[in-house]
Amino acid sequence: MASPPTGLAPRLALNPPGASPWQDLAAGLCVAGLLIPEAVAYAGLAHLPAVHALTAAMIGLALYAALGRSRFAIVAPTSSTAVLSAAAAMSIAAPGASADPAAYAGAFTALVLMAGVVLVLLAWARQGQLSAFVSRPVLRGFAFALAITIVIKQLPDAFGFALPQKAGADPFHALLFAVTHVREWHVPTVAVALLAGALIAGLKRWPRVPASMLVIALAIAAAYGLDLKALGVAEVGVIEAPGFHFDVPRLPWAEWVTAGELAVGLVVLIFAESWGSMRTMALAHGDTLDANRELMVLGACNIGAALFQGMPVGAGFSATSANAAAGASSRWAGVAALVAVGLAVAFALPAVHLLPRPVLAVAVISALWHALSARPLLTTWRMNRDRLLIVGAVAAVLFFGVLYGMLIAIALSLLAALRRFSQPVVHELGELGATRNFVALDGHSGAAAVPGLLVLRPEEPLFFACAERVVSTILRKLEDRDDLRVVVLSLEESSDLDSTAAECLLELNQHLRGSGRSLVLARVKEPVRDLLHFLDPDGLGRTDGMFWSVDDAVQAARAAQQPKGQA
Repeated sequence: MASPPTGLAPRLALNPPGASPWQDLAAGLCVAGLLIPEAVAYAGLAHLPAVHALTAAMIGLALYAALGRSRFAIVAPTSSTAVLSAAAAMSIAAPGASADPAAYAGAFTALVLMAGVVLVLLAWARQGQLSAFVSRPVLRGFAFALAITIVIKQLPDAFGFALPQKAGADPFHALLFAVTHVREWHVPTVAVALLAGALIAGLKRWPRVPASMLVIALAIAAAYGLDLKALGVAEVGVIEAPGFHFDVPRLPWAEWVTAGELAVGLVVLIFAESWGSMRTMALAHGDTLDANRELMVLGACNIGAALFQGMPVGAGFSATSANAAAGASSRWAGVAALVAVGLAVAFALPAVHLLPRPVLAVAVISALWHALSARPLLTTWRMNRDRLLIVGAVAAVLFFGVLYGMLIAIALSLLAALRRFSQPVVHELGELGATRNFVALDGHSGAAAVPGLLVLRPEEPLFFACAERVVSTILRKLEDRDDLRVVVLSLEESSDLDSTAAECLLELNQHLRGSGRSLVLARVKEPVRDLLHFLDPDGLGRTDGMFWSVDDAVQAARAAQQPKGQA
């Protein structure tokens, strides 16, 4: 059985009881209306032709509908993975897309392929719980800063001005240039962007209406009828239809190794973002999912996308939540979206070249609008928890870029965990009246210490990073306490011990015996019992020297302290 964080693994049918085909059809059309403009926009973020995003969207939708289990997940390119992959691919195929587009595209595809392989390997090793090692505050901070970065990068298209190369290096300089060069804004372009934004905002009152797609269709008609290009409003240009050509990148071994290294950050982002979206919807609708299975399916989707020169895919929050809000009741909504996207590619793609670029920029900003909300960050901030993680994640992306920002964000999560585990709190326990319950003395006024005994409980599992600190804390508590003859150590937080922790316990027992004291273990779980009995069967690992409860251990210690012959 899977652990509670990952849920169970039911055989959720493609069309579960209660599913409405008409609702799924309507939701699929709504999602398709969101995916098509997003695909074009996210391909721009990735410095690739739109065909790469359209290919990935169709493959992701098809494979997830066949293999996935979430009723609401829409697996397609996302803004975060597009930007992160672009930054990583440029570091592989330096100096970037502008110098050698073919080399850049090959490096990009290799990165996606390696990410898919790593996802599958992690699923095979049943490591779905690894997504929990990147904390939610870090992910929220990363998503917030990334949304700010992407929105600022849309300003030249939305307002019709060109950024100098130096000003576009980071979001601060780009925003400063936009604000201080208002005279360079193109008035017709700004008017088109504002009108498109107002229409999308107004249509969002009706979740089942594909607002972005409808506005894009109106914009294409207006561009044709009003000849917006003659007014200086830039167009998207010709978009190639997906050809689905199977191919594997031909790169030197060193570049494959680099791609594998950089794929780690992409893997973390894909699964953390996707699992967060899937699990949120599952909890809201009473579904259960298996993290390892979803990890495997996401890996298969990315491998499939890479083999046909597509972008990385994941279950982005905007498309997944839009699918649920539009009334989807089964994975048939994803199938309907796939058919709609396929029909649009087959029959409507030639007209998309007329799409004004400011409308596309507004569509991107609209898709990211939820990520620009500071409410989740403020909620965590008010808890007075993880504030440094939030600030660090936001600052890392804004100051160091997306790629290094993601790596720094991952490092922040790991450092926070290591800091907590390496600085353990060891509470002294006392007896709570006649209840046989033992609680922390510093938290319960009614608890009393047991005379002659020191009852302790580490608040974190014992492992290599904290075991020596726990032993040092215990020895400090024994200083100048000549009245204490027995130490009762509760191991309720430790389901198992690594070699370092086991050796530290044996060394603590030896030290106490040398000073005329003894060590008694309580709340000892089976793996710990077996290990200690193997290492020291006649000492600390004696079967009659480890107890299931703190009270049993205290009673045994009291009995051992009584003079021989006393009842």
